This record gives sequence, structure tokens and C-alpha cells, in this order.
Amino acid sequence: QVRLVESGGGSVQAGQSLRISCVASGLGVSVSMGWFRQAPGQEGEGVANIDPNGNANYAESVKGRFAISRGDGQNTLFLQMNDLKPEDSAMYYCAARTDSGRAPLNKHFYSLWGQGTQVTVSS
Repeated sequence: QVRLVESGGGSVQAGQSLRISCVASGLGVSVSMGWFRQAPGQEGEGVANIDPNGNANYAESVKGRFAISRGDGQNTLFLQMNDLKPEDSAMYYCAARTDSGRAPLNKHFYSLWGQGTQVTVSS
């Protein structure tokens, strides 16, 4: 059974940093993964994605502040978030494809999802 489990969310003040993690189990192969977020009452937004070769894409709103990376373990994913802003507050979801192909930063290209981890940034 495939499971995606996020961890590392929390509450910080503006300007601080946070790193969230995701472990995908049960996939058997390295797949493309990404981070998405959704704040209450707002449309979901793709934050960043990365394929097994390390090719990454970022939303314009986080470029230069966030960094996505993969861990040594198969299908382990991190999102280092620096210089956090109140508008970054959201539930952050880890997502995975079932193949290694590159995909747009669009939720419709991802079929596997975690339960989410909350990130709250106060001003």
C-alpha cells in the first residue's frame, strides 16, 4: 500500500525558516514528487516539484526563498522554507506521481497525496 506522510510543519514568525518532510512508502521506484499548499478559502497552489534526476520547478511566489530536495532514501522529499511570510500560511501537501517523468506544477498530474502538514506564519 502506498503512503505519503508529511512532517515538520508548525508555527513561526515572519522571516523565520521551517523545513517540512515527506516519506513515500510502497512505491518501489523513484518517482516525481511535489509540494502543494492550500489556505482556507483559497485555491490550491503548486509550490515546487522535483523529478528523480533533481530537476525542480518552483512557483514564482516562492522562488529564491524555498528549496525542494530529495533525501538519500527512495522517495523522501524535503521543502526548506526560508524568509517565511504570512501569506505562506497553508496546509502543505506532499504529492507523488507513479512514474519518474517531469510534470507541470499542477495537481492534476499527481495521483498520490499525503494528509498534509500545517504551516502558520505570523507577522
